[in-house]
Amino acid sequence: MEEIKMRVSGVEKSFPGVKALSNIEFSVRKGTVHALCGENGAGKSTLMKIIMGLYQADKGQIYIDEKPVSIKNPIQAREMGISMIAQELNYVPELSVAENLFLGRLPVNKFGKVNWKKVKKDAAQFLADEKLPYKPEQKLKELTVSDIQMLEIIKAITNNAEIVIMDEPTSSISEKEVKQLFDKIAELKAKGVSIIYISHKMEEVFQIADDITVLRDGTVVSTDRAEDLDLDTVISRMVGRQLSNVYPKEDVKIGEKALEVKNFSQEGIFEDINFYARKGEIVGFAGLVGAGRTETMRAVFGLDPHSKGQVFIDGKEVQIKNPQDSIKKKLIMLSESRRDDGIVPVRSVAENATLASLEKYIYGGYTHKGKELEDVTSMFEKMNVKTPSLDTEISKLSGGNQQKVLLARWMLCDPEVMILDEPTRGIDIGAKFEIYKLMTEIVKEDKAVIMVSSELPELIGMCDRIYVMCQGRISGCINKEEFSQETIMKHATGLIDQRLEGVE
Repeated sequence: MEEIKMRVSGVEKSFPGVKALSNIEFSVRKGTVHALCGENGAGKSTLMKIIMGLYQADKGQIYIDEKPVSIKNPIQAREMGISMIAQELNYVPELSVAENLFLGRLPVNKFGKVNWKKVKKDAAQFLADEKLPYKPEQKLKELTVSDIQMLEIIKAITNNAEIVIMDEPTSSISEKEVKQLFDKIAELKAKGVSIIYISHKMEEVFQIADDITVLRDGTVVSTDRAEDLDLDTVISRMVGRQLSNVYPKEDVKIGEKALEVKNFSQEGIFEDINFYARKGEIVGFAGLVGAGRTETMRAVFGLDPHSKGQVFIDGKEVQIKNPQDSIKKKLIMLSESRRDDGIVPVRSVAENATLASLEKYIYGGYTHKGKELEDVTSMFEKMNVKTPSLDTEISKLSGGNQQKVLLARWMLCDPEVMILDEPTRGIDIGAKFEIYKLMTEIVKEDKAVIMVSSELPELIGMCDRIYVMCQGRISGCINKEEFSQETIMKHATGLIDQRLEGVE
């Protein structure tokens, strides 16, 4: 008889205005990977937070090794052998790698003093074992998001955990690091560790999962062995409908250049960047982690400085020194990190949505709330944002709905050019479909979209042209008829390098 490591029985949870979980039955076998699939808002994160002791269930019981347990907080969860890698990375930028690895479990002597020698020694050993090139004394603010994600993974699995929850663990790491992670998962399984794996990357789910549970609207739709399922079945169960075309790209008339960037450089980061995006066009930017895509777009938008280069909007050169200049010129950017550069967590969804367009609602010395809420309501309906109310704090929404609120923020600015940096990261397949449709609607209005993505299938499925970056430079521009993952990767790794000296 198979051994059940953890079982959730009859769990329910409600928040003001919404029932998040209803009669959840969920079991994880020992030494297996159990994938949890569902759209944003389906209840996956809520269920995991109950298991971790971050939330308390209204009803139901959790069993570990068939013994009922009460998990009041994450410290108790850790003592019971449960560890979690959260989707939104939790770290202290000013602390060192070693301090972050042992945060909350620093070894102390009998006098209560931290044994820093042991901390540094153990941290150095962990890093060496995992072949990670960081020093224990390095501050986390010096590392990339990808580096920090790998450290979070190590932190979770070096805790002698018997149950490891992984919430979108590959959202910010390279293909090489994904392979490292999957190798580590195989090691953990061999040791009898149970893994709950949450991902919107369905190819990953079928690559590593032993069992798959589908949640929809706070209820369990099904639990099956992965070998008995296929991709279309899981997707239809997740969204409650068939998605016949995952990439709703349409042929749109291509117009004049909406945005053109010439000879753009920032020493040591990116060099001689030349590209353009025409009205009616979706232009992709591909490249490996660290290629310089995000850094280039942040500089074009005015978030970061550049040392030389020109930016043209509608054929006229513009001076962009900060994001306000870009917004006035109808150029906007959806940033890569929702948490760091996007949401204001303690503010309502309505306040977050109108943050960049407040001038429209302030006149005669007053903020015209009626008009503001009317526009927000209309945009949320268009974007299918799910929220209990417009006054709900944005931090209470799922990651996908937070992303749609940020998109609504920029749509309220009526942009002509939209730079979308990883717009579908951490978003379920149904919400991705809605964002793809929105991108198509935008370009049909004679506007331009630039899409930065690490997901090659979505770039191929949605773009008219794809620029590829390698080591801070554009190594090629690929036209639609030449699209293939192999061609893109050859450019991204420098095997093919057609440096773009001009943009004509």
